[in-house]
Amino acid sequence: MHSSDTATPPPLPQHRPLLDPAAEYGRWVMERPLARISLWGEIHPWLVTRQEDARAVLSDARFSSENVRPGFPGLQPTPPPRTPGQLFAMDAPDHTRLRRMLIPEFAFRRVEQLRPAIRKITGELLDGLVKQEQPADLVEHFTLPLPLLVICELLGVPYADRDFIHRQAAAFATVSAGPEAMRAGWAALFGYLQELLAAKSGAPGDDLMSKLATERVATGEATPAEAAGLLVQLLIAGHETTASMLSLGVVALLRHPDQLAALRADEDLVPNAVEELLRYLTVVHIGLRRIATEDVEIGGVTVRAGEGVVVALQAANRDPAVFADPDTLDLTRDAGQHLAFGHGLHHCLGQSLARAELQIALPMLFHRLPGLRLTGPATEELAFEGRAVHGVRELPVAW
Repeated sequence: MHSSDTATPPPLPQHRPLLDPAAEYGRWVMERPLARISLWGEIHPWLVTRQEDARAVLSDARFSSENVRPGFPGLQPTPPPRTPGQLFAMDAPDHTRLRRMLIPEFAFRRVEQLRPAIRKITGELLDGLVKQEQPADLVEHFTLPLPLLVICELLGVPYADRDFIHRQAAAFATVSAGPEAMRAGWAALFGYLQELLAAKSGAPGDDLMSKLATERVATGEATPAEAAGLLVQLLIAGHETTASMLSLGVVALLRHPDQLAALRADEDLVPNAVEELLRYLTVVHIGLRRIATEDVEIGGVTVRAGEGVVVALQAANRDPAVFADPDTLDLTRDAGQHLAFGHGLHHCLGQSLARAELQIALPMLFHRLPGLRLTGPATEELAFEGRAVHGVRELPVAW
């Protein structure tokens, strides 16, 4: 069938509670799993809320990720310029060519080798945290610096530049600031990493940027602009999402003391607990955007060529057809089917690294600080406004 609705569709929800999706998604996944929404008051893409339909869209090459296509349901009303190295906005064959260059560095086996370094960084940050006057901001002293330190070390980016890096990454991720501010944040990091990449060409080290410079750019497999674009994406995605997951994971566990007690009592529960937190929180909450390149039937609806699709991961991860009692945090449930890292060819390249950081950091934090508590109500007032990744600006704690 094909939609013939004439009424203006509802807008994509812009606000959400601290630990849950916007309330609309719970209704829509049951009542209108594939239906029109309104973006910018100008285009009416399809919103996908059921997990089965989400998987179908994200694994189908007939849905393009190229955000420069006319009618693409982008984050801003005006299409962005084509930017080199943006894997999330590419299709094959360029996407395949560039992604393949990064896979060895983020493969499970390689990430397992990084675990001792992650534990060391975590321990040092906790040493610093306990020296702070209480209450202390957990975001400033732990949940933000941990993934930023790890990704800087992996890429070969000076951690001394962390304030600049995080400021520009936050600018790019703040959708509500408008397209110019977002592009300025990306451009600042792009120029910065181009300079670092050029320097690595002459004096390489043991890091991913050096490998890109000497093994990919020098051989002509990638242009310097493509390599810099890849590094920008890795730098932003490599710390923003994990930092938010750590912060909200702490809030979720403190709000569910029975679940925290279960986690403390059984170390073997940690990997499964992380999967459930990823499902439950789903911090990437603006949807994965696609556009149909030909007519495709999804969930009994024909999506026409040229029509946009927004896949609501937070709805798919609370689909009652997949997860019983989906609004309940249950660290013992089988949450392995969640889509927090996406699905298909564009699934998150750094998911093994993110899992390792969460599996190490959360147990170490609660072991070192068994009396950890929030010093005030963790409410929506602490949350970022208008950001592509849901999280908190600060998290005052004592222990």
